[in-house]
Parts: sequence; structure tokens; C-alpha cells
Amino acid sequence: MRLSDLQNKDIVNINDGKNIGSIIDVTIDEKSGNIISFIIEPNKNFFKLFNRGVDTEINWNSITKIGEDVILVKIGL
Repeated sequence: MRLSDLQNKDIVNINDGKNIGSIIDVTIDEKSGNIISFIIEPNKNFFKLFNRGVDTEINWNSITKIGEDVILVKIGL
């Protein structure tokens, strides 16, 4: 899978079903080559609740499923 494939998927929080935003970049461990986290450009409706308008980072451990159309993450609550 390529980064461009991931960027086309919606990021959805399984705690509340809200669309969080879209992937604009990834952080990669230089030694292992593993993905550490996704950098997300926030959906203005989601992060408005937290008074944030800047990019945010979602750790790889927060990802529960990468599907055909969406990436499910578990954050908050």
C-alpha cells in the first residue's frame, strides 16, 4: 500500500463515528522502517470541539482497522 492510497481514505473515530480529517504525512522509524504515526489535517468540524485548527498526530497504536474506504481509529473518551 502506498501513502497516496492512505491519503484517499477517511479517518473515522470509532468512539463517536466522526470523520477526523485526512492524512497529509506519516512519521516513520528510520531504523525499522515502520510507521509510527499519521499526520492528520483536521476536519474543521471535528477539531472545532477541541479548539484546534492545526495538524495533529495519530499514533499507529490508535489505529484499529484499515479498510477499503476508511481508517478506523480510537482516540479520546
